[in-house]
Amino acid sequence: MFDVLHDITAVLQSHLDEPWLWLLVFAVAGLDALLPFMPSETTVITMAVLLGHGDIGGLVLLTVVGAVGAWAGDCGGHWLGRTFGPRGIARMLRHERGRRNFAWASDKLHRHAVVLIIAGRYVPGGRVASALATGSLRYPFGRFALLDIVGTTVWSVYSVLIGVLGAASFAGDPVAGLLVAFTLGLVLMASIEIGRRIASRHARRHQRDPDLPGASDGVRRTHGGTEEGGADGGPGGDGAHVSELDSRTSR
Repeated sequence: MFDVLHDITAVLQSHLDEPWLWLLVFAVAGLDALLPFMPSETTVITMAVLLGHGDIGGLVLLTVVGAVGAWAGDCGGHWLGRTFGPRGIARMLRHERGRRNFAWASDKLHRHAVVLIIAGRYVPGGRVASALATGSLRYPFGRFALLDIVGTTVWSVYSVLIGVLGAASFAGDPVAGLLVAFTLGLVLMASIEIGRRIASRHARRHQRDPDLPGASDGVRRTHGGTEEGGADGGPGGDGAHVSELDSRTSR
């Protein structure tokens, strides 16, 4: 296995100056907005490791290509959602998990649009869901594009830095550098997801127990009653259903 990785890294290093490799990075970063199985983060990290921490110009170019590619893909997802609308997107999403992700993002958009657009990509399934939800619910494209370029730039810098750390750890062995970078990336993503789940559970606990400090913050007044508002369980959790979103957006 390590011999295969050495051969692959050797081939890639010999083509770092060729345009097709940079176009590949751009395409993978963009397609990941609609095809979650595309390894956008892995691709950027790999390129950063192969460039090495000494190639500042190459790393800056990689950051720009990754950020712009991801931004273009997100904009494509936004316009797809805008074209088909909530019901059309709900019919396109064949798997129940995808439907729940879309419902979660749509619900979050009404309350935390800035956080969803910038940071939603760090939640499993969040990038695809947030792009489709912002489009289908007619979130202003100009505002979305501005917030999204901030989010993709942060993501690209973060991915490049992980690759740089891996390259710096094993300057003479790119395969070892890749393994270190991928491990570091997995640990960071797992930490983010664990932190998000803890925060969500804490918010739900405050909603259920009105005696806890700040519990009233999770309840907002509606027409003649109250409605729980705080955070839900995230994609795949107990978010709003697509049918509820249809009725809400049709008002």
